[in-house]
Amino acid sequence: MSFELVLLFLAGFFGGVLNSVAGGGSFITFPALIFFGLPPIVANATNTFASCAGYISGTYAFRKELSKHKDELPLIIFISLIGGVVGAWLLLQTPEKVFQEAIPWLLLFATVLFIFGSNINLGFKKIASDRRHASTVGKVLLVIILLGVSTYGGFFNAGLGIIILSYLALAGHTNINAMNGLKLLVSSAVSLIAILLFIYNDLIAWYEGAFVLCGTLAGGYVAANVSRQLPQKNIRYFVILVSIASTVYFFFDVYAG
Repeated sequence: MSFELVLLFLAGFFGGVLNSVAGGGSFITFPALIFFGLPPIVANATNTFASCAGYISGTYAFRKELSKHKDELPLIIFISLIGGVVGAWLLLQTPEKVFQEAIPWLLLFATVLFIFGSNINLGFKKIASDRRHASTVGKVLLVIILLGVSTYGGFFNAGLGIIILSYLALAGHTNINAMNGLKLLVSSAVSLIAILLFIYNDLIAWYEGAFVLCGTLAGGYVAANVSRQLPQKNIRYFVILVSIASTVYFFFDVYAG
């Protein structure tokens, strides 16, 4: 049992590192919780709880970059909280069997987004090149997109980081460090409000989640402070490998197991 808890901590640590540097930490932490016997919805809720520590510590590490966007933060946080509530509520309405069958498709969606996310972001940056002339309709659409992104995050955590980065590119952001800070801020807000609903409905496995949480807390803060020195290309390849392996495993487990 102690060996399993060490593995959960290590899964959390590496997940926290990936969430702060490249995104995709849930490709490690969510399957780890499933592998240790948690029901899918409980594993998803527990993963949101555990990953939140890495989001918060990473957000704090990027506080200087975030201070340059302080005028945007209240609206971003407010929309993120609303989306997190809606997504968590939708998860609570989803039958366990339906969610289990949806896991491989959700992971596939997140994997495709992660692999092609940079191309998506480049496309969004071109669209956003004239953002300073954006109409009121454009601004409203950005709010709606953020609401949709946050709703996805409240329902399923994997892939949230790359989706947020795509939104930020569409919104006209170009500084990668500021974007990482905003990504972690949105992730924190979405996760915190979703966790409140999960606690109320007794969906969090506190014992297992605590070990993953400690790992994400350590990994998120360490990675955010050394992110400029880490070989992000190699990290990206590692995340892609893990995400593909996880997706293939869950497709086999659900449909051929």
